[in-house]
Amino acid sequence: MCRNIRVLFNFEPPATDEEVRAAALQYVRKVSGSSKPSAKNEEVFYAAVAEIEAITRRLVDSLETTAAPRDRETEIAKARIKNAQRFG
Repeated sequence: MCRNIRVLFNFEPPATDEEVRAAALQYVRKVSGSSKPSAKNEEVFYAAVAEIEAITRRLVDSLETTAAPRDRETEIAKARIKNAQRFG
């Protein structure tokens, strides 16, 4: 359920708004135990996503490091290798 929650800090180019929103949505889905909220909970569900998205963006934009920025293609390749080892 948390496939889109990935490291978002220290990438070149920086994490996109879509990546931040996907991570926030996955977080709220995990915490609420629901991938799609009921009509009664839809407003609070998406309000939580928006709040977490804003907080995440502020965090990612505020963090500092001396490490070299990560490369998305390299990280994707590492994830594929790890996935192949795990699932065959």
